[in-house]
Amino acid sequence: MSTINRLNAYKETHIKTASGGKLIILIYDEAVRQLNYAIEILESGDPRLDSVSNAIIKTQDLITELMVSLDFEKGGEIAGNLFSLYMFFNKQLMEANVKKDVGILKKVHTYVADLRDAWQQVITKTSVKGRTSGGINIAG
Repeated sequence: MSTINRLNAYKETHIKTASGGKLIILIYDEAVRQLNYAIEILESGDPRLDSVSNAIIKTQDLITELMVSLDFEKGGEIAGNLFSLYMFFNKQLMEANVKKDVGILKKVHTYVADLRDAWQQVITKTSVKGRTSGGINIAG
C-alpha cells in the first residue's frame, strides 16, 4: 500500500470514528486551512487564481456542511445565530471569490478561527465533565 493510500485510509478512519464535536472541529480546521491557502496565493501574487477559487469553494462547502448539520430543536437561538453567521460567511466568500479580495478572506478567516476556538473550548469543558458529545449537539 502506498504512503498516500495509507494517509487517506488514516484520514477516513479518523473522520469515521470522531465524535460529533470532533467532526465540527475537523470541519473548522479544514475551512481555516483552505482560507489560509487562498490568502497565501493572493498575497504572493501567484497567478493561479483557479486555485484560489477552488479553495474558496471548498470553504463554502465546509460552511454549508456546518449549516445543514445544525439542530434547531436542541440548539434553539444559538443554532439560529450560527445559521445566520454561516450564511454571512458564504455571502462574503462568494464576494471574495468574484473580486479575489484578500481583505474579505482575512475577515472571514478571523471569524471562522474564533468559532473553531470557541467550539474547542465547549468540547474540552464537556469532555472534562464526562460528556464527550451529549452537550454540544447544536451543530452536529
